Amino acid sequence: MFARCFCSVHWRTLPFGRRRVYFHSTAKEPRLVLGIETSCDDTGAAILDENGKILGEALHSQKDVHLKTGGIIPVVAQKLHADHIDSVVNEALSASGLTPQALSAVATTVMPGLALSLGVGLSYSLKMVKQYSKPFIPIHHMEAHALTVRLLHQVEFPFLVLLVSGGHCILAVAKNVADFLVLGQSLDEAPGESLDKVARRLSLINNPDCSAMSGGQAIEHMAQFGNKELCNFRIPMSHHRDCNFSFSGLRNHINYVIQQKESEEGIQQGQILSCAADIAAASQHTVARQLAKRTQRAILFCKEKGLLPAANATLVVSGGVASNGYIRRILKNVSYSMDVSLLCPPPKLCTDNGVMIAWNGIERLRAGVGILYNAEEVRYEPRAPLGTDISDIVRKADIKVPTLKEKLFLDIA
Repeated sequence: MFARCFCSVHWRTLPFGRRRVYFHSTAKEPRLVLGIETSCDDTGAAILDENGKILGEALHSQKDVHLKTGGIIPVVAQKLHADHIDSVVNEALSASGLTPQALSAVATTVMPGLALSLGVGLSYSLKMVKQYSKPFIPIHHMEAHALTVRLLHQVEFPFLVLLVSGGHCILAVAKNVADFLVLGQSLDEAPGESLDKVARRLSLINNPDCSAMSGGQAIEHMAQFGNKELCNFRIPMSHHRDCNFSFSGLRNHINYVIQQKESEEGIQQGQILSCAADIAAASQHTVARQLAKRTQRAILFCKEKGLLPAANATLVVSGGVASNGYIRRILKNVSYSMDVSLLCPPPKLCTDNGVMIAWNGIERLRAGVGILYNAEEVRYEPRAPLGTDISDIVRKADIKVPTLKEKLFLDIA
């Protein structure tokens, strides 16, 4: 509806200089979507065409500001989004060589996320679509993470997706665009949040090698030099035969161990333990094992219920924590052992960005789903479920998962 048409024109010269025009074919210009992301602490914008070509993108990260405060302060994040959103969007447009008039639609994250951050992106977008008379496509942040892989690979529906980030941990079957069956999710903290808090409790920001890293990045970096066997942390919810997750209890246990070690070494909080790398390695390993165990049960459930193709089933892992190489390798080993293909977006597209929002907009535009021509009543939603929750059905299936063979976790650098 919004694509412009161009015709291939052939000319034939006639007597007295007249020319006859022949219209041989009609080609449609690919539709273009601007994606805007402000759900947490990154301001992102990107323009994609419906063939998946990235025409322009820009990102402003707030990481350095929040590292200094020890965590994200919503009012600070809001101000930084407001200060930079216009320049980020204009940078993406400039890189694409396009004007807003050329856009087919604007797609923006409206759920879930930090309320103040979501509000900045939504307010900016609504003004833009009104000014240029463009359709608006509201985006669920986790849906965007789940579908990003289809920008890069020919992944057909349905597929299993594990979404792991600083704010979420979800196992779901992606049946189609905007159609998900949630098998399980975190009952308290997300894995990224827990690892960030462990990093802060270990004071890793005071390690020169980690001073410019996020908490999760610091844990992964330190874990390379540690021995995961020196701290024995139990996998949470091991006796619950479902696909839900829990990380807060694990984090509390880790904090207790850190406190004990500080007492043994006679150091104050803020100083770095001699065994910090070992604790980092064990923390990362235990989080990875819980993710692997739940994913293993999800695969067995999907096979039992026929929710995935009998052959060539795919597991997609996405979200900020999917950037962790150690966790990726463990999930790759698990998926291989269960005859399932594993696909992950590159780290750049696992963290929050405008590209995934624009691509989700393209997916919805193609499917004709959720396109609004009057967006005045759209509101942001800090908490919003993804799809239909069938976690009770998974629990009632009472699927026993075979013990994960230790070789899946050995020799992983």
